[in-house]
Amino acid sequence: MLENIFFIMKARPTIIVTGGAGFIGSAVCRYLVSQGIANVVNVDVLTYAANLSSLASIEGSEFYHFEQVDICDASGLARVFDHYQPDGVMHLAAESHVDRSIDGAQAFVRTNVLGTSVLLDAALMYWRGVGGEKRDLFRFLMVSTDEVYGSLGETGLFDEEMAYDPSSPYSASKAASDHLATAWYRTYGLPVVISNCSNNYGPFHFPEKLIPLVILNALHKRKLPIYGNGSNVRDWLFVVDHAKALWMIFQKGELGEKYNVGGRNERSNLEVVMEVCSILDDLVDDVPDGGHASLIEYVADRPGHDARYAIDATKLENDLGWVAEEDFASGIRKTVEWYVDNEAWWGPILSEKYAGERLGL
Repeated sequence: MLENIFFIMKARPTIIVTGGAGFIGSAVCRYLVSQGIANVVNVDVLTYAANLSSLASIEGSEFYHFEQVDICDASGLARVFDHYQPDGVMHLAAESHVDRSIDGAQAFVRTNVLGTSVLLDAALMYWRGVGGEKRDLFRFLMVSTDEVYGSLGETGLFDEEMAYDPSSPYSASKAASDHLATAWYRTYGLPVVISNCSNNYGPFHFPEKLIPLVILNALHKRKLPIYGNGSNVRDWLFVVDHAKALWMIFQKGELGEKYNVGGRNERSNLEVVMEVCSILDDLVDDVPDGGHASLIEYVADRPGHDARYAIDATKLENDLGWVAEEDFASGIRKTVEWYVDNEAWWGPILSEKYAGERLGL
């Protein structure tokens, strides 16, 4: 296949990673640079959830570059494309927290919809201007979420043929960005591939999301809030596995196609919290009476809270050969251990950016 020829001929392509200072984006940057896979250009405007300290392990590499540019800034993007002459784009920049989208939808529309359209145009203008093999092998990976599909019942899985049915402003904005990417492929011929992933977890995760919030609250003996009765189910994907999947999709994915990325690790929110509590009971010396699970508190549910997500990753596994390396038991233990050992990373976030308050009411 043509895309495989590229990686034989050019050992270290130059890839623009948007949102590379975020949770998943930083994992992608660390993976590509530390493994000697690519020359990475991290394009990030540095919103509240971005953290350049997540990239400390690679920031001194000659194969890592940072550009503080808003993806809504057409002239800034044009400069980046012109200067670095990339071989592709992995688009991860997005406002991503459902609760924040309930409190303020317009930031999600601006970044996820308008920003994606501006980035697609910048990529299109650049792609049209390059020739030969570089044009033939260029590709744009749109990284998205399983939340675009809406909610499942007790059975069934999301596959790539399912219609979109988003419930929140966040998922609606991501659905729109996917549709825009598909339109730029069909209308203009821009070589686009789309991925839709399940819930990620792992180190360097901003603590507004369930798993890091519960870990840090538990370490501080604060209440562990669970929405509703805790029965909402998600499929959990370790972030390093996701980074590896994205690179595989970028290399081998068929243009115009979607690939679902999931860990095949369905857990209810209550099961996730109980597992975190059990690990912390083993790891730390100062355990509350009754264990960390005694801190659990059921709170009013999130508006429009989807009941269940579950990914069918068969297409990715069979067509491209990707397999998740971490199951939930191994991945969640690594995650909890990392937070216990890395207060230097999360301490400034709690004191300066986000102290764990409830959002999305």
